[in-house]
Amino acid sequence: MGIPFQVSPQPPISTLESAAAETASPAWHARRLDDILLDLRTDAEVGLDAAEAADRLSLQGGNILEQRPAEPRWRAVLRQFQEFVVWILIAAAALSAALGDWADAAAITAIVIVNAVIGFLQEDRAMRALAALERLSAPTAVAVRAGTRLVIPARTLVPGDRIELAAGDAVPADARLVVAHGMRVQEAALTGESEPVDKQPTGPLADSTPLGDRPCMVHAGTTVASGRGSAIVVATGMRTELGRIARLLDHGGPESTPLQRRLAELGRLIVVICLTIVALIMVLEIARGGGPAAMWRSGGITDVLLRAVSLAVAAVPEGLPAVVTLVLAMGLQRMVRRNALVRRLPSVETLGSVTVICSDKTGTLTRNEMTVREILTAGDCYRVSGGGYLPLGDFHRLGGAAPIDVSGEIDLLALLSTAARCTNATLQPTADRDGWRVVGDPTEGALVVAALKAGLGANREGERVEFEIPFDADRRRMSVATRLPDGSRSLAVKGAPEAVLPRCTAELRNGAVVPLTEERRLAILAAAASMAERALRVLSLAFRDLPGNQDVPSDDVEGGLVHLGLAGMIDPPRDEAAAAVARCRSAGIRPVMITGDHPATALAIGRELGLADPLHGGDRVVTGADLDRIDDDMLAASIDQIAIYARVSAEHKLRIVRGWQRRGDVVAMTGDGINDAPAVRAADIGIAMGIAGTDVTKEASDMVLTDDNFASIVGAVEEGRGLYDNIGKFMHYLLACNAAEVMLMLVAAVAGWPAPLAAIQILWLNLVTDGLPALALGFEPPEPDIMRRPPRPPREQLITPLRGLMILIHGLLIAAVVITVFRYQWRGDDSRLPHARAVTFCTAALAQLLFAIGCRSGSTTAWRLGLASNPPLLLALLVSMLLQLTAVSLPIVRPIFEVGTTIGADWLIVLAAAVVPLAVVELSKCVRRWVSSSPSDEPPRIDHPRIPD
Repeated sequence: MGIPFQVSPQPPISTLESAAAETASPAWHARRLDDILLDLRTDAEVGLDAAEAADRLSLQGGNILEQRPAEPRWRAVLRQFQEFVVWILIAAAALSAALGDWADAAAITAIVIVNAVIGFLQEDRAMRALAALERLSAPTAVAVRAGTRLVIPARTLVPGDRIELAAGDAVPADARLVVAHGMRVQEAALTGESEPVDKQPTGPLADSTPLGDRPCMVHAGTTVASGRGSAIVVATGMRTELGRIARLLDHGGPESTPLQRRLAELGRLIVVICLTIVALIMVLEIARGGGPAAMWRSGGITDVLLRAVSLAVAAVPEGLPAVVTLVLAMGLQRMVRRNALVRRLPSVETLGSVTVICSDKTGTLTRNEMTVREILTAGDCYRVSGGGYLPLGDFHRLGGAAPIDVSGEIDLLALLSTAARCTNATLQPTADRDGWRVVGDPTEGALVVAALKAGLGANREGERVEFEIPFDADRRRMSVATRLPDGSRSLAVKGAPEAVLPRCTAELRNGAVVPLTEERRLAILAAAASMAERALRVLSLAFRDLPGNQDVPSDDVEGGLVHLGLAGMIDPPRDEAAAAVARCRSAGIRPVMITGDHPATALAIGRELGLADPLHGGDRVVTGADLDRIDDDMLAASIDQIAIYARVSAEHKLRIVRGWQRRGDVVAMTGDGINDAPAVRAADIGIAMGIAGTDVTKEASDMVLTDDNFASIVGAVEEGRGLYDNIGKFMHYLLACNAAEVMLMLVAAVAGWPAPLAAIQILWLNLVTDGLPALALGFEPPEPDIMRRPPRPPREQLITPLRGLMILIHGLLIAAVVITVFRYQWRGDDSRLPHARAVTFCTAALAQLLFAIGCRSGSTTAWRLGLASNPPLLLALLVSMLLQLTAVSLPIVRPIFEVGTTIGADWLIVLAAAVVPLAVVELSKCVRRWVSSSPSDEPPRIDHPRIPD
């Protein structure tokens, strides 16, 4: 159960807090503990008394994450109707209703309502993100007040409280350590560092020390992995590091996606062009009828106005938002099957235009599961396969390809057996993740998993732990005494090589204990340094036999040890990550690693993934401290030369994302910890990890990966590109058909001919041809070369100049065929006008429907694609043709559509003419294929920015 939000404005800051704020530079970690205690007027041993704590709580407010006063729901709903395109849709609905076309009016109204609901739900994401942040707060805390240890609600903590922390506790507030015993804190959610951080009381640190390098501080939102300690609370609620991230989320409102912006621009352009042409047609028809007065007296003005309104409704593609929404929804379902859950429909398309993927390291590119990779004994060096906590893997000698049988490797088994004894971690299966999890320290868990890979059980029957000397930041080692089944006693020791080796007098070599010479000692330290340079966390393992009468540890119990060897571990890259990075590059997408981890670790992972190479930023690693020394302009100027960032905070990640955006790039940001949430939300497409991701990151994201697999992002990008192609295809179809209708009426008006179509026929064509066929084009599968193309230019319009030209040409082609049929049927004889309109009506419908087949690809013919490769399109064409046949054939329906005569033998003319536009389009593809050896399904791109290689 989370802590409730405080909705009211934050209470005034007390005089005490003002005084602390004045001395808050240097920050809490940069000050002497005595000065902090003096400023906070508290005692490191007995804490505050109850009365003082109550006074501070009433003055400063509770230890909770606050929320701005909620906007009234009615205002949020009304804001969804402020877009210009929405106004056009509303006007189109009103015009359709005025014409008596209630079905069209109802459909347009439904579109407006659905878009408003989607927009409202999108805006609600910010509040849900803050709510998820609040749920990370600890519900209770152990505080010392007036010398008494109490369990109190965490929301009642105040600066100056002394809190007690133990393994497994969630840290309830930011605090300065007073005492710590073997204390390690898991800070991955705030810093991105994969392994727990040692904590101990220290003197003042530099004011600019990054959050991940402050051993004397603990922060709200983190968890104690091992050990225990006491600390003085220095910041609560919104003044904590967690609260600072909440403010970043609160201030960074979501921006519209590229698709939304382009649709709005296109809608305004189409409306202006269409209304201008419709007005011109109306003026020409009135002039042809003898002027307004004559038209008014004859009653013809009503027909002209109805045709103008009908043509305006037909010309403006009011169904476009609905078709886009439905196509994106279909793409969403396909992405779910590829382990990507999209939370905002427009984000499906945004993926297709991504030019940069800024990825967190821990849990995204890596598994966030420490894994032993190398083991060095006195006689050999071993490589361990298998990643993460799954206890499956093999052992290989360094340089050897084949796995070895470990049953004969005495030194290796002795090391792993000792490692399994010297741990408090346990390995448990997890049904929900179909894997395993470590309960306890991840480093100790990695040793347990390595032992299991060698067939050594974690739980040894007959063994009993007698005492333990816990890990300590000063000692930098841990020891566990165990009584074995035969009654003997053994001490297992692990720790930093420089802390364990000085206490060793011998080493195990080929099963025999031999003296440890100074030369061997230096060689082991050099090997440890070499492993550390490869970003491995290195531990020394040692043991000794204990006398049978030594019941408690003495000062020299850790002396006279036998060194067993070194174990090197790391949070390894995911198996698919390197291939995914390479595929991103082939698709023209720039992958960038952003992590709070150590620079050496980040560089090692970057090299293994292929991120760090001379062509993509080299081996340069930029840290948060480096970013603090440059402004946003300098960052934007050099950002394309940086592939890896380390030791960065939430603010740094936000600056990096915005730096790429300033260059005009479309940025995707992946992450799992709460320190990723602000950047995830600010990115054009924010991607959260579904398994390891925190609630706040999921709520701030546009998309969630259900398998936490970086490779799934590449699959989602492929789907996004395919969807954008399909959006372009049905937009081409819609606009070409609408242009054909407008040009048909315009040519007739300019030539002084009667209108080729009646008002109701125009509306029916709009309904039959613009609906199902356009939607079915959204089912086209992605083109084979789609991931070998560069990303679309971020500023590219939905309708490029070349595509716009092709739309006009195809619209003119359809209009030319239809107007020819009309002229042939009319022949200047007004008595033939009803029949001419009926034939023209059917020709326009069939020509547009068949044209949809030609819109499936820009270069590949329908024959090569296969007519059955898109079954929904064939079904849509069949249904639409049957509807058209019904409108002109059933006697009860024909009067509604002003079809006074049957088509009869003229159906042959209708069919022959309707095939012409499709035949010309397909023939042009054959010609282009013949003259070009590398056709593309997309028009040539204009001013495409080069992606740095």
